[in-house]
Order: sequence, then C-alpha cells, then structure tokens
Amino acid sequence: MSNTRRPWAIAAAAALAAATMLSGCGSTGGDAAKTATDNIISIAASEPQNPLVPGNTLETGGGQVNDVLFSGLVGFKADGTAVNEVADKITPNADNTKFDVTLKSGWKFTDGTPVTSESFTKAWSYTANLKNGQLCASYLAMIKGYDDLQKDGLKGDEQLSGLKVIDDTHFTIELSKPYSVFPVVLGFAGYYPLPESFYKDTKAIGEKPVGNGPYKFKSWKHNDSIQVVKNPDYNGNFKAANDGLDFKIYTAANASYADIQSGNLDISQNVPTSALKTFTKDPKVNSYSKASSGIAAFTIPSNLEHFGGEEGVLRRQAISMALDRKQITEKVLSGTATPVTDFAAPTISGHSDKLKGSENLEYNPKKAKELWAKADAISKFTGTFTLSYNADGDAKSLYDAMANQLKNNLGIDAATNPVPTFQEFRDEVTKRQLKGGVKGGWQADYPTIENYLAPIYATSAADGHGANDGDYKNPKFDALLDEAAKASSVDEANKYYQQAEEILLNDLPGIPLYNSNAYAVFGKNVKHAEPNWNGVPVFHELTKQ
Repeated sequence: MSNTRRPWAIAAAAALAAATMLSGCGSTGGDAAKTATDNIISIAASEPQNPLVPGNTLETGGGQVNDVLFSGLVGFKADGTAVNEVADKITPNADNTKFDVTLKSGWKFTDGTPVTSESFTKAWSYTANLKNGQLCASYLAMIKGYDDLQKDGLKGDEQLSGLKVIDDTHFTIELSKPYSVFPVVLGFAGYYPLPESFYKDTKAIGEKPVGNGPYKFKSWKHNDSIQVVKNPDYNGNFKAANDGLDFKIYTAANASYADIQSGNLDISQNVPTSALKTFTKDPKVNSYSKASSGIAAFTIPSNLEHFGGEEGVLRRQAISMALDRKQITEKVLSGTATPVTDFAAPTISGHSDKLKGSENLEYNPKKAKELWAKADAISKFTGTFTLSYNADGDAKSLYDAMANQLKNNLGIDAATNPVPTFQEFRDEVTKRQLKGGVKGGWQADYPTIENYLAPIYATSAADGHGANDGDYKNPKFDALLDEAAKASSVDEANKYYQQAEEILLNDLPGIPLYNSNAYAVFGKNVKHAEPNWNGVPVFHELTKQ
C-alpha cells in the first residue's frame, strides 16, 4: 500500500509487489429463505494461538482476522500491487535510512478515537519492547533504538528512538541501516496501529480488538467462531462487499469440506487429503487451485544433538536428499503442489532454480545414505528421528510418507509425532519443546524474497524474537541480508538474497519441501472467490447470491 512521492519508492514498491508461510460450527447458507445472515460469509479457520494483537501474531488463525480488522500505512491489492492506505505519503531519503510519513486525515478506530501518528509509533515501540514479549518484535529490528529495547529491566512503555512524532498526521522513521524494501515491509501486520485503549487493558483488547480496518470486531467464542462485521466508517482501499465474516473454528479438514458440500459453510482453504484428487470436479462445490507464494518445510532445531556443526550439515543434506518430493507432491498431494528449487516461491521476484546447492533438494537416496554414514563417522546417531506436526491440519499422510522415506532411504528409525491442535503445536514450538523435524511453512507477509529469508532465518529473528523457530544463526547469511538492504534497486538486492539462499541450501536449517498451490472450496452461491497474491481468499470481495 505504498505509493510515495519519490519516483524510486513508487517504482520499487510496485515492482516488488508485481513480481511477486500459517481451520466451525453453525450454518449460514443452507436455507432457501433469505435471512439476516445472507450476506455474512462463513470461513473455515483455526483457533488463534494468542489474543488478537497484530504484533503478537505469526500464524494464520489470528493473522487472517487481524488483517481484516486493521489497516496499516501500506497494504496490498489482490495482485500484490502496493497502495497507500492510512499513509498519504511515505518519502525516503537518498540512502533509505529515513522515511517521512504523512497520514491521511479522517481515519478512526472502531471506538471512535482518531488514528494519529502516535497510534503507529507507540504500537511499534510496544511490539519491539522485550518486556512485552511480542512475536513480531524482530520485524522492527531495523528501526533505530531497537537494540535499546532488547535489554532487561525495561518497563514496557519505552519508545523506539528512531520514531519522531511531528504532529498528529506527520512522523519520521529513522533506521539503523539502509533498508531498501522498507516501504513494502510497512504493509506487514506488525506495523498496524493500536488505539490508546489497548495500553489501558491489553488483555481485554486482545479478546475484543479495536481496529481501523474494513471490518470491526463482533464476538469471539473460543474454539467455536470469531465474528466480524462491516465497518461503516472505513474509507480505505478495501471496502467490504459483504456485511461481515464468520471465522468458524474447525479441527478437521473433513468436517469443513463436508459443511461446504452441505451448504453449511461458505469457503474453506482446507481440503482433506482424501479429496485432493477430486475436489476440482466435485459437483457439490466450486473451487480454485492456482499458483501461490506458499512454501512448506520442516525445521530441525540448531541445538538438537547430532544436528550441529559439520555433522549436522551432513545429516540435514542427507535427510533432504532422502525425500522424494516429486512422489510426495504427485501421490500424496495429488498435484496440488510443486517440488521446491529454493527457499522462496516461483511467484516471487528473485526466485531461481539454478542456485548453488539446489542439488541438495533433489532426490538422491544413494548419496543421502553416504552422507548419513559420514555423519555417523563423526558421531553415531542412535534413537528415533521424529517429525512433529499438528494433527488437526490434515498432514498425517504427508508426514507418514516422509517418515517412511527416511526409514527406507537412510536405514534409520523415523516416526511421526502428531500434536492434537495447531494452537498446542505452536505453543510447543514457541517454547522449544519439540525435537527432530518440526512442521513449518510460510505465506509471505509482503511480496519480496526478503520475507522468506530474514523473518525465518536471520539471527535477529531467533530465540523467540520472530519466526526463526530453529534458532539458526549464521553471520555470513546475516551480512548478505545487510548488503541487500543497502541495494539501490530490486535486481541488485535480489543478487544478494540469492547468495544468502545459497548459504541456506548448504546449511539447510529448514528442509524445504514444496510450493503449495492456493486452493479453496466454496459454496455454489458464493461469488468473487479468488486468492490474493499470497494465496489467501480476498475476503472483503466475497458475496453470496
């Protein structure tokens, strides 16, 4: 959402965007008679891991709700095109270290209070402050003063020194180093504003959020549904064509699919494995399946015994080569995904299938066994290698298949470890309680290759400060990200990002598996169902006959 006054910033945001990783009850569409809920869209969803605070949300269940309740300075159209939302102008200096922001007038939160410069600066400072323990903190690491907010003994209300409020509609952002993609990054949820009421009772507002987006909060019945309604005061780029959204909580893809078939649910991104071969031809539903920015992977923690140093690199490469991604995508996923060739997605600018180390993603069981033997010569691996996943996400067949491939191709004991719900799974990930391979994946937060690298593998995102769940740390990788941030063009930045990817392709802190299609099933009476640039349905455009 960032058109800016300076030509380069406009072009950069547009180019990055155009070139472009986290499941209900009731009925809304089964009756022939018109009701008051006829223009409420019911959506299969998952229970959020945390309260609905944008800066503390890094998973789909909460993220999809926050994205319709809040509007940031910048947002993205369905095709990824960046446009100003709350911002009127975002003007960078010559080296992309300082940005001058002017807000549009008239924006309000749903409690009637105005959206001001401090709505942004205080929210970002709260998220960045170590005392507050927000999962999106690392996304603000480039703002000057971030390091000062990572110290013990803070009160929680200290502010980022790089943020200066000029007046209610004008503030400046000073970065600690150049960051060429910052105008696009501002579209990420961690940069959403918060009302003053949030700081008076953060727990209450997390349960009943007060936003400034196209929808306003109505209710949250835990493990059942989250309801939002059209915000009549919203005047941004993404006005709702429907009257509201009902995010219904499901724990099994079979259940949501059955409800779509019976007319008791409007749209779901969850298709059970049993239906992957047939859902596009199912006469009871409508559907789409299109290329997306999503990537599936599993993480192997850096501190896991036998998986550090030279031994660890050998084992990680062996595991990667022991997996037959083509068989998995064709047989288990029924062609709804494509084997990876890097750590990003083909729909993203900078993606390449010719990077050094990409051979480590190719199926080679002979070499895999040789590499595992070399690792055993350093230190013998005993016991079971586990693959952990959330059981409510219909991943059983995938993880069973991978465990079998590891058994057969490496001659080791491999087993799955299903965790009952996504919320429990993410809690165990956050607390670093899971060993072995841990299910992961990514839907891009903003349309740049940088988003597949820095938030997931940068040192600044480790140790609970971001999405670096394996706590991977490599100074050479971090340095290349820094060089990319200084770049004067998208093409120049992408060269550095690709070099950074080559380090990942050697180290394999995560094991990339496949690029998933964006697919969904929806009711016969649902109109305008299409995925946006990162594979999520464009909720505000959905309507019903």
